[in-house]
Amino acid sequence: METKELTPKEEYALLKARLQKEKGFTEAEIAEIDKAFALAEEVHSAQLRYSGQPYIIHPIAVANILVDFGMDAQSIEAALLHDTVEDTDVTLEQVKHEFGNEVAALVDGVTKLGKVPLATKEEFQAENIRKMLLAMYQDIRVIIIKLADRLHNMRTLDFMAPQKKRDIALETLEIYAPIAHRLGIRAAKEELEDLAIRFLDPIAYADIEKSLDQMTKSRLEFLEETKEKIRERIATVVKTAQIDGRIKSVHGIYRKMYMQNKNFDQIYDIYAIRIIVDSVIDCYNCLGVIHDMFRPMPGRFKDYISTPKPNMYQSLHTTVLGRDGIPFEVQIRTWEMHRTAEFGIAAHWKYKLGLKGKSNLDERLAWIRQMLDDQKESGDVQELVRAIKSDLIPEDVFVFTPRGDVINLPSGATVIDFAYAIHTAVGNKMVGAKVDGRIVPIDYQVKTGEIVEVLTSSQQGKGPSRDWLSIAKTSSARNKIRSWFKNEKRDENIAEGKAEVEREFRRNYIRLDEEQYEQFIKNLAARQHFDNVDDFYAAIGFGGISVIRLLPYIKEEYNKNYRPQEPAEVLQEVKTTRPKGKDGVTVEGVDNVLIKFSRCCNPLPGDNIIGFITRGHGISVHKRDCPNVPEDLHNCQEPERWVRVTWNDDVKKEFKASLQITALSRIGLMADVSVQLANMRVNINEISTRDAKDGRSTIYMTITVSNVDHLKNVISRIEKVDGVLSVER
Repeated sequence: METKELTPKEEYALLKARLQKEKGFTEAEIAEIDKAFALAEEVHSAQLRYSGQPYIIHPIAVANILVDFGMDAQSIEAALLHDTVEDTDVTLEQVKHEFGNEVAALVDGVTKLGKVPLATKEEFQAENIRKMLLAMYQDIRVIIIKLADRLHNMRTLDFMAPQKKRDIALETLEIYAPIAHRLGIRAAKEELEDLAIRFLDPIAYADIEKSLDQMTKSRLEFLEETKEKIRERIATVVKTAQIDGRIKSVHGIYRKMYMQNKNFDQIYDIYAIRIIVDSVIDCYNCLGVIHDMFRPMPGRFKDYISTPKPNMYQSLHTTVLGRDGIPFEVQIRTWEMHRTAEFGIAAHWKYKLGLKGKSNLDERLAWIRQMLDDQKESGDVQELVRAIKSDLIPEDVFVFTPRGDVINLPSGATVIDFAYAIHTAVGNKMVGAKVDGRIVPIDYQVKTGEIVEVLTSSQQGKGPSRDWLSIAKTSSARNKIRSWFKNEKRDENIAEGKAEVEREFRRNYIRLDEEQYEQFIKNLAARQHFDNVDDFYAAIGFGGISVIRLLPYIKEEYNKNYRPQEPAEVLQEVKTTRPKGKDGVTVEGVDNVLIKFSRCCNPLPGDNIIGFITRGHGISVHKRDCPNVPEDLHNCQEPERWVRVTWNDDVKKEFKASLQITALSRIGLMADVSVQLANMRVNINEISTRDAKDGRSTIYMTITVSNVDHLKNVISRIEKVDGVLSVER
């Protein structure tokens, strides 16, 4: 029987009933929430979602998710109003006047930036995240509302355009799921990750879902039988223990299958047994029973009760061998720990109790302030996005100092990251490191449980190496290294930065006389908000700015205002016009001649081109800025052999383009680049790679495209691959 779709008023009535019966909201609180709903319903009345539903359904759904998280009345009001300022004529002042400063601050925190002049989509995304983190540091409810908003948007993403779905899913996986993880909101984190994979890799998602549905009957019987045996034994020690099962998330299985190259049958922690008790003592008593019943697997026991994760997660984890040698995981925790594991900081947040324990809350949010400080130091707003992608990833490692202090780092972190996590001065003076008593290389990646000792030097002037910037995993360490170079090596930075700019100009055939060069760099420095050219060079020298990131603007400015114009008198005057043919070009002054596209520069439709009359091979078409084309055609040898060539308006020919991709070396890089090209249906003709000593790789490839715009889209997509530093034609 088909379920009838509820009206917005019916949906709100159900929400209101939950607030009254389940959560015990007061009449005064309900009255304010009613007022918020009435305003939102009125101003959104003419708006529809992509699904065709009334828009007000979305704010109601977000409010319901916040009820699940146990949030307060002001959060519910803000959820109902969160899109009014951004999408309607309601102003923030109006919200403040009708609902108070706190609700207005929450609404403002989740409202995107207005139409500000930002150069790229990436900068716009980064500025929005920065605004959100600033508001989140002041009031943690901001991010909890934003996560609820993103969660409902992901649940209803089916109705969006295909590319929009992929863009939102990727942002969710790289930004919002890691934030949910760091805040300990497991329920939101896992659902966001699963939904993101559903849209980014629908075939793999469907395959995993099918495998879960078809999980062998014998395995399920084994787990049910094991749960019953544990229940019987635990009851003699802890009578109130609850024992249930946990299914691993689709994203968790996906990572193991596609990143660790495992088959579904090789993943043994798909299903785990969870024991929930009343006290910490009961946790350890239950652990003793489990280890008495089953053989524990070496190295698979983790005590997150005595050493909680940074996101407040606490539990005992152990993997044991059951009947027939089948391994399975057991998690043991208290009810309070279980609530924290599900809802993280939302479970501990108590603004309505007068901010009791706020100092402890501040400690838990210190990472936000660290990220904001690092971004301010670097001067690059996109550093926030990179920090979230690298520093908040779910896999954490726990490393010990020689004194027994625990340092938490993201997976893949090196001894450099460890040193800077202890203190900036320790990192700056580091000359080496020992792990478990033995000397290790500077790029050694630390692992959970290891004892790391940093070796330092008191030698004056000793400091980090520039190579460390490509070795360090965390943005915090990289920013501290840049800061040292910024403060200690200004003259060296200026020289290094100037050399790098000139090197990139030469590589991209940007030719300027001395006066033009000075003016060009002065304008470029001003656009990056530097007071003078030396500050600009210094920022490049210490790594605060990447010249490669500025290249699109540099090339555009050069082509627009500085590129030498072709001398008209050099090129042959138009006498006859070659009819448009299959080659896609028209040669002025020449008819019925063989056309070939030079392989030195692989010109594409949209490029400024020129022709060269060869001896016996027709006309060779080059890009005008090709290294083999003279700058000054008037004074070159045999100027009469250069002719004007233009693209036909209806050219439909496919062309080959060569790309050079510079990226940080990592497993799966080539595969990720190939997947991006496959998604765009771009054919790869040739591909090769070369590793450099600085931890980077260079990929050379020839692909088939239709024109310059097509190539730009391809380059833009490749630049989004994790670890890619630059893509050049």
